[in-house]
Order: sequence, then structure tokens, then C-alpha cells
Amino acid sequence: MDIALSWSTGKDSLLSLKAALDSGLKVSSLITLLKTDDRVSVHGVRRKLLHEQAASLGFPLIEILQQHAESYEKAVGEALLKIKDSGIDHIAYGDLFLEDIRAWRKKFHDKLGLKCLYPIWKRNTTNLANEFIDSGFKAILTCVNTQSLPLEFAGREFDHQLIRDLPQTVDPCGENGEFHTFVFDGPLFSKPIEFSKAKPKIIEFNEPGHSFTFGFCDLS
Repeated sequence: MDIALSWSTGKDSLLSLKAALDSGLKVSSLITLLKTDDRVSVHGVRRKLLHEQAASLGFPLIEILQQHAESYEKAVGEALLKIKDSGIDHIAYGDLFLEDIRAWRKKFHDKLGLKCLYPIWKRNTTNLANEFIDSGFKAILTCVNTQSLPLEFAGREFDHQLIRDLPQTVDPCGENGEFHTFVFDGPLFSKPIEFSKAKPKIIEFNEPGHSFTFGFCDLS
């Protein structure tokens, strides 16, 4: 079965991609939401690095650009309908255990006549994090929620030492939004993604009904 896969540039998307491929699914394309600053939504990864990542993985990339005043539902919904017109009716996601997100996705996709797949759903997140590292994949933390982790975690490599250093209240895969990552090397890559790191800094994030500060490490 041909599917499209939601791609954030992070480790959960990578793990979902690997699980989908291992199960025999054919991934036709990766779908990424970008903001008007030419960065991947939430993860803050530059578009240039996104392109290099997709090219190294060898998958076509579908980019969705969300305008400032445009809702997620409108931007993503229009793009998904185009994907549906191409003959793809299953979209895979890297969600792990948040039931409310899964329920929202189902409602959203039902309206579009699409179905969701969750290749790593309910996997133990400690085991999954260690599996990612032990398999040879490499990722870096691009941003952290400062209510969960201090600024100095931004820019650190996602390795066994980082997992040991995480507070017990933080999920090892950051599923509750504690941190986000950028995967830059591993078995599925034809070559590693090269980048430089800026000094981590605090940024305020504000939108209707949602406001917090996060630590951000800019990659270029």
C-alpha cells in the first residue's frame, strides 16, 4: 500500500518512517508544514536543512506553507486533498500515546476522506529512544520547553547520556512537547547532514490560547 508520511524532521517521524518501511508499506512522499519564516513548524529547522534531509533519505518532499492568518486545518486540508487526488488515502504519523491528538486527527481526516496510520503507536518510549540511538541514528535537540527542561539542553545530541540526564518527569521521546529534534544521520541516510549550531537562546511563543517560552538552538 502506498502512503504519505507526516515529516517534522525529528526522530519520531524517522522512527515512524522506518517502522512503515519495515512493515512493507511504500512511502510515496514526506509531508512537512512550514511557516512563513521558511522554517519547519514547531521544530524551527531551516528549509535548506529540510531539503538536504529529504534528499539524503531519498524521498519526495511535499511542503505546505502556512500563511500567518491561515489556520492549520485550511493549509493542511487543502494539501491533503491534493495528495488524495493522486491516489494516496493513508497518511502516517509519528504519534506515540496522546489519545486526544489521535482523536483530533481522526476527526480531521474523516472529513477529508482519508485514514491515519500510526506505525509506532503505544511503543514504550524508553525502549524506542534507546532503539533509535542503538540503530545508529543521530539527532540534535533544536528546541526545549523551558517549563520542562533548562535552556542548556537545546543543542545537545540525542544520545544515551542525554536520556540519563532527563528529569523523570520528561518523556524520553519528548512526546508531551518537552523537546523537539532534527535527525541528521543514520542507516536510511545516503550521507550525513552537515550544519553549524548557534548559541541556544530563549524565545517567546505566542498565539491565541497558547503562550510559553522555549529554548532554541538555530541550525544552519
